[in-house]
Amino acid sequence: MFNGIIKNTGIVKYLKKNKQSYIIGIQSNINLHKSNIGSSISCNGVCLTLTSYNKKMMYFYLSKETIDRSNFKNIKIGKIINLERSIMYGDEVSGHYTQGHVDTVGKVSNIKFLDQTWIIKISLKKTFMKLIVEKASIHINGVSLTVSKKYKNYFEINIIPHTLKLTNLQKLKKNDLVNIEFDIFGKYIYEINN
Repeated sequence: MFNGIIKNTGIVKYLKKNKQSYIIGIQSNINLHKSNIGSSISCNGVCLTLTSYNKKMMYFYLSKETIDRSNFKNIKIGKIINLERSIMYGDEVSGHYTQGHVDTVGKVSNIKFLDQTWIIKISLKKTFMKLIVEKASIHINGVSLTVSKKYKNYFEINIIPHTLKLTNLQKLKKNDLVNIEFDIFGKYIYEINN
């Protein structure tokens, strides 16, 4: 489990694309040890297992399912990745509970500015819009955010300067794909009632 409060980012320094999988290496100052191999780390909101660690380089294996469902299908060397270690018992949860199980990707269709706040419009397949609720939590590239407005085929989020400074959301441009994990409780409630 994670809570979407990003304190570290990393840069993709290694990428090996196999036929049905990828191996990626991310360089970061996140505090890890070799004893953390096998741990779960949220990478752009995707729960990945740390397979190797050496001199600030973390390595992960990405399955076809992960690639197909996330923006890792477009990953390149030099990309900045939001990182979060899994929460431990007793940790403060100041975001919202997330699993790192990305549901889909959305496309950035517009970015506008209101003072120092970014208002980002994200387009989504119509089948997923039923899981968007105004003022509910949403996980975008691993960041815990709030849906500010919902429309027919897209929704908006507001991002404050502090969040921009600590995450890769400051690098977003029109037409970029972002990983989306819908509110875990909302998904289960919807499933039970339908």
